[in-house]
Amino acid sequence: MIRIAIVEDDIYLREELIQTFQRAGYTALGVSEFGHVEQDLMEEKPDLAVLDVNLPGQSGYELCKCLKQRASFPILILTARDTLSDELTALGLGADDFLTKPCHPDRLVARAERLLATYERMQGLVQAGPLSLDPDTYKLTWQGHYLVLAETEGKILKALMDRYPSVVSKGQLFSDVWGTQEFVDENILQVNMSRLRKSLAGIGLGNAVRNIRGQGYVLEAESL
Repeated sequence: MIRIAIVEDDIYLREELIQTFQRAGYTALGVSEFGHVEQDLMEEKPDLAVLDVNLPGQSGYELCKCLKQRASFPILILTARDTLSDELTALGLGADDFLTKPCHPDRLVARAERLLATYERMQGLVQAGPLSLDPDTYKLTWQGHYLVLAETEGKILKALMDRYPSVVSKGQLFSDVWGTQEFVDENILQVNMSRLRKSLAGIGLGNAVRNIRGQGYVLEAESL
C-alpha cells in the first residue's frame, strides 16, 4: 500500500492530515520527532512526503533541499506561508508541489495523487545523466527536448544508457539489440549507429555517442 509521511509539528493538524489520507485509502505516517527527520525519512522511504516549513530545528526548506539530494520520492510543501517568494523558494529547492494551508482535503489528496502518478511513470524510465528514455516507446527526453526513436535505434541507446558510463562492446550491443552475437553483420550495427547519431543530432545530441576504437561505444552524457 502507498505510504505518505506527514512532517508537521502541530499535533492536531498532523492527525487531521493523517486521517485525510487514510480516508482516501493510503497509509499515513506522522513524524513527531524532529531531531533526525531526514535520516528517519531516508530509512522509511515513503512514496510521498508532505512537509511543513516551520519545523523545530531544521526548517522544511532545508529538509526539502537535503532530501532532494538523496531521496527519490516526491515532496509536497504544505505551509501557512502564502507569498509568491515562499512558493518560489520551495520549488527552487526541489519541492514537487506547494500548497498553502488551510487547504481543502480533496485538493490536497488530488495534488498528492498527481505527484504519485507522475513518479510512478518516472520509475519505469531509464536515466543516464540528463537523458531520460522510456523503454516502451523509445521516447528520449533531454532539457525540454524530446525525440521518439525507431525501435532499433532505441534499443541501441537503451543498451548504452543501461551501462552508462561504461564502454559497451559491439558483442554486448549485438546481444541486447538483436538477441545474439552470432550471424549478425557488423555493418548492420554501424548503419543503425549512424542513424541513431543522426536522430540525436536533431535535438543537439550529435556528440552524445563516441566510438572507442577496439572497445566499443560509450555514452558521454555528463558533457552534454
